Amino acid sequence: MARGLGRDFAWLWGAYAVSSLGTWLALDAFPLIAILALHAGAAQVSLIAAAGGAAGALLAVPLGPWMEFRRKRRLMIRADLVRFLTLLTVPVAYAAGALTYAHLLVVAVVVALADIVFVGAGGAHLKALVPRSHLMEANGRFEMVMWTSTAVGPPAGGALIGMLGPVVTVALNAASYLLSALGIRAITAPEPDPPVRRTGISRRAEIAEGWRTIVADRGLRVLFANTVLVSALIMATAPPLTFLMLHDLGLTPLQYGLAFGVPCLGGILGSRISRPLVRRFGQRAMLLTFGVARVPWLVGLTFTGQGPAGLALIMLVEFGLITCMGVFNPVFTTYRLERVEDGKVARVLTAWTITSRTTTATLTAVWGVLAGLAGARAAIAVGAVLLVATAAVLPWRTPSRDAAPALVTTSAD
Repeated sequence: MARGLGRDFAWLWGAYAVSSLGTWLALDAFPLIAILALHAGAAQVSLIAAAGGAAGALLAVPLGPWMEFRRKRRLMIRADLVRFLTLLTVPVAYAAGALTYAHLLVVAVVVALADIVFVGAGGAHLKALVPRSHLMEANGRFEMVMWTSTAVGPPAGGALIGMLGPVVTVALNAASYLLSALGIRAITAPEPDPPVRRTGISRRAEIAEGWRTIVADRGLRVLFANTVLVSALIMATAPPLTFLMLHDLGLTPLQYGLAFGVPCLGGILGSRISRPLVRRFGQRAMLLTFGVARVPWLVGLTFTGQGPAGLALIMLVEFGLITCMGVFNPVFTTYRLERVEDGKVARVLTAWTITSRTTTATLTAVWGVLAGLAGARAAIAVGAVLLVATAAVLPWRTPSRDAAPALVTTSAD
């Protein structure tokens, strides 16, 4: 898959593939462990997901400058090793009969923090490793791996948990990070020296530099607001949708798995056609077209009924949404890397991730309250309408002349 981009990219791509599969295998592992092994209540189960992500994001706030001025490959390896060792404590404690809810919560926070470090360092490393003309192709291949793992991981993880118990997928996820670290360690291309820290700059100014860079660039500023809102609204409506499908519509666990697994094929399709579409129509056109095309689909979920027709409608809606995301995401990711100066990539990506995760955690809590007051279908409808409205927050204005070259195309083939 990655040979055209060289052996070093193949190692990076393989590392991402194995860790992505491990992550999706263990998608629901912590809630299942909390319920089945620790007898946690619904509020405690929700706290693991919401508090883990939010606390990890808040703790990561000062890490942008710290990462920017260090070698990125070394940081990626260390983030993988931290995730490996931290996750490994869960099956060890479980086997010893010493696993507690507090232990799970701490692990969730540490892993979320390491995730943000890896994302920030990984984006900067990718930009240095891959020529600009091949960034779109590289991001498309990462996107395809992500959707393949999403389609395969949760059903396989559920089967493994059913056969071997609730901690098996956590152990496999831990192992995937060790393999990822080994893959990144195998990259031999010399890494550029990190930027030199300027003297006379306060720590607070360094921390805020990522957000300042985003706000100063019109294209980044608009897409920042758009992608954060779209991601948060989709994730916030997921729990009410799960309740609607399993409780109100009476779908079986198998049907529930199919409803989300099969549409992920659309993500694979979208990631494959994204680069040819950019080559033909240009980056800006694809950002706008699929930025709009990915937002109206959730409206269809408000009309979902029972039986095979309802299941088919859910799968159709998810397929359409995921296909459009499969095209949009690599185009957007490439655009973002192109717009940011080399010495600021880690800080920008860290600021982006922190904002996205805290917004998602906040809106997920709000939509949980809304679903409790008005019902799951009403909560989904509100989210769907707001999601459509995000189409207005796209870079509709013609870019400035100095930014135009980055908006035309990413292919120099």
